[in-house]
Amino acid sequence: MLKRAFVAPDPGRIRLRFASRAVLGIGLAVVVCGLVGHSLVAAITGGLAALLALFTVTDPTVRGQAVTTALLPAVGFPVLALAALLHDHPLARDTAFLAVMGAGVYARRWGPRGHSLGVFAFMAFFTTQFLHTLPGQLPELYSAVALSLLSASAVRFGLWCYERRLTAPALPAPPAGTGLARVTTRQAVQAVTGGAVALMAGQLMSDQRWYWAVGATWWVFVNTASRGETLVRGFRRVLGTLIGIPVGLAVVVPLHGAPVPTALVVAAGIFGIFYTAAVSYTWMMFSVTVMAGALYGSLGVLDPGLLALRLGETAVGALGAMLAVLCVLPVTTHATTDAWIQRALRCVHACTEEAAARLSGSATADPAPRIAELEALLGRVRLSLAPLVHPLSPLRARRARAGHVLALLDECAREVRGLASVAADPEASHDARLAAACWRVESAVEALTGRTAVASAAPAHPAATEPALAHLHSLERALAELAAPLHSPPGAPLVTA
Repeated sequence: MLKRAFVAPDPGRIRLRFASRAVLGIGLAVVVCGLVGHSLVAAITGGLAALLALFTVTDPTVRGQAVTTALLPAVGFPVLALAALLHDHPLARDTAFLAVMGAGVYARRWGPRGHSLGVFAFMAFFTTQFLHTLPGQLPELYSAVALSLLSASAVRFGLWCYERRLTAPALPAPPAGTGLARVTTRQAVQAVTGGAVALMAGQLMSDQRWYWAVGATWWVFVNTASRGETLVRGFRRVLGTLIGIPVGLAVVVPLHGAPVPTALVVAAGIFGIFYTAAVSYTWMMFSVTVMAGALYGSLGVLDPGLLALRLGETAVGALGAMLAVLCVLPVTTHATTDAWIQRALRCVHACTEEAAARLSGSATADPAPRIAELEALLGRVRLSLAPLVHPLSPLRARRARAGHVLALLDECAREVRGLASVAADPEASHDARLAAACWRVESAVEALTGRTAVASAAPAHPAATEPALAHLHSLERALAELAAPLHSPPGAPLVTA
């Protein structure tokens, strides 16, 4: 797990740049808040706003990212005011918190922008609980948030906008549906239910830090689409917190709130959050826990009992999310995974078509965007299959089969990337056998996605000397092997959770 987080491949050093830019942007935001004379509470609020802007704004284009970042105050400021005004009215405060939570999850149906705005609104309410914000502090907090967003934007869109040189990533939308069949609608109901359970349990544990439980429930739901994904994410959140607590104590307590070393620990935590987020939720939560410990240390309230309470609140929050996804409008892992796999397979065919057209001399054919889309779809397949391939899964046979499916899909992606690389060579020749091989790939995909009869075994081919043809033959074999694990009897679906 540690190797996957810190030694995982980082093509183009995107994760490294993502994390380094975050440290720079958030650091600049906090420095600016300090220079204009804002209090420590306001500086922390501004820093968290900058972190959210850099972490959650994921529109596929730089222009879209800038627009979403500009819209963050439109949802954040009213929620900050609402939470501050309701601070001394527990029943109204709790009701409003759950309403913001449900609206934030529901907003995900509008894509990356809806997701970003929903997260920012929820965290605005959460932050007021964390810092015990009162109405009189709102002007300073508004100023800190605005300055921090401007500072983070100056780094992201001005000083270090590496996305301008990259192909816009494909962000696949979740499988479609109507009414309560829509994942976002179901998850909004689940989030409110789980949040209510977490809120009540959290308040029984502490009437001061209960919001940690609600926050844990919220973040367990982020980027999940089925009950299996949510269960695994809840487990990883608790595990990351459990690992981070002793490290946080060992590192932060000896600092006694000293500004410079505390700032360095916070910076290391920020780097860890951004660097590990894409590959390990456990280590991301470890980084969050260490960073939170440093922030509590800077506020002078850190002690072992507080961190133990945070672990307990995280556990009950994760439990609330787990109970909600199991009992309230559950979305099965099988249904979600099947949809993602089918979309990935159709994308394999589209990539093959584009590459073959490029080889045949088409000047407009370009497989690169399809390759990026395929990588995004395979990421969703891995996330959806995570419950079954988890080491603690008791379903050994299905775990092995799911692992085999992932391996074959990865092989398909490798062969498609290789084919695209060959197609990019202006001197690559077009072999007449490519058309026939592409047709067989199309037939195999249609069989796997249920459009035709089940594909038979791939035909034996003599060793191909033409690189493109060799990639297509390997792709045929991988698609043929996928038929067995994917076409299982109805009573034994690929994934059950």
